[in-house]
Amino acid sequence: MNKMAKRWFLIPVVSVLLSGCVYNLSLFPKLEAFQEEVISGEGDDKILLLDISGFISEEETGNLVKMPDMVSRVKEELGRAAKDKKVKAVVLRINSPGGTITASDLIHHEIQRFKEKTGKPVFASILDLGASGAYYIAMAADKVVAHPTSVIGSIGVIMLHVNFKGLMEKVGVGAESIKSGTHKDLGSPIKPLSSEGRDILQGIINDMYGRFLKVIAENRTGLRPERIKALADGRVYTASKALESGLIDKIAYFEEVIDMSKEAAGLSEASVILYKRPGEYKNNIYSRSFAAAVDPLAAWGLEPKQLLRGGSPRFLYLWMP
Repeated sequence: MNKMAKRWFLIPVVSVLLSGCVYNLSLFPKLEAFQEEVISGEGDDKILLLDISGFISEEETGNLVKMPDMVSRVKEELGRAAKDKKVKAVVLRINSPGGTITASDLIHHEIQRFKEKTGKPVFASILDLGASGAYYIAMAADKVVAHPTSVIGSIGVIMLHVNFKGLMEKVGVGAESIKSGTHKDLGSPIKPLSSEGRDILQGIINDMYGRFLKVIAENRTGLRPERIKALADGRVYTASKALESGLIDKIAYFEEVIDMSKEAAGLSEASVILYKRPGEYKNNIYSRSFAAAVDPLAAWGLEPKQLLRGGSPRFLYLWMP
């Protein structure tokens, strides 16, 4: 750069400094608060669409910009809807195979709290998939409606135990645990699971399974406990079979569920809204409702980095065939 060019380059920089202005520049975009987007309908009253899509987890997502985990996002959206008196009802758009037990339970709890606090109706609309933890969440809704081609169910708990002992022996690698008690390394991938250890883990799974059955019984009051247990053997159902079995209330398209929510809120018309981050594109009732496929290894908690440092076993409300 010659001297004349350098002078012309410095003029705007010096001008900014002399003006006393301070500019806060960031190389990385920042996560901003939700904005409201009307995607259909009209009127002052509102129906909120809230997504339960993809793997249900308490973990943040994203690379450069860390997005809040699903539990935090749902709580944030419900909190905003609770404060907005014009939001008269909420429709959960569910398309998920489930996820972690705690995340599923927390979202279920937050929806129940929202209903108790506001008295606003909540409808669950299952699109492609409403399995395991996603069905658990749907049990917090006043009505559960499925799309004609939905797959529903997989009621139960699962945990994957991976044993690398044989593989490690083949490659000449050994490992051992230095521990304070017999079961301190329960579920370790470097040794087989003992019968006593299996019994301990099965007891945890049985307790979590019992909680799932209780949540269903509280929502599906027409089903006797023994009938619920018979249906909750882990299998999945088509929408028609789920309706026949009493696991859902109705089969309908998404537009019909919105109309049902309006009727429940006593509305003849309403604006259908979504909350979105700046830069997100959402322009109709199906925007962002279909999530990418779940990475099997990530779902089981077996990302390569976790394997290297020893990933912990995960108890899941998840359908993962």
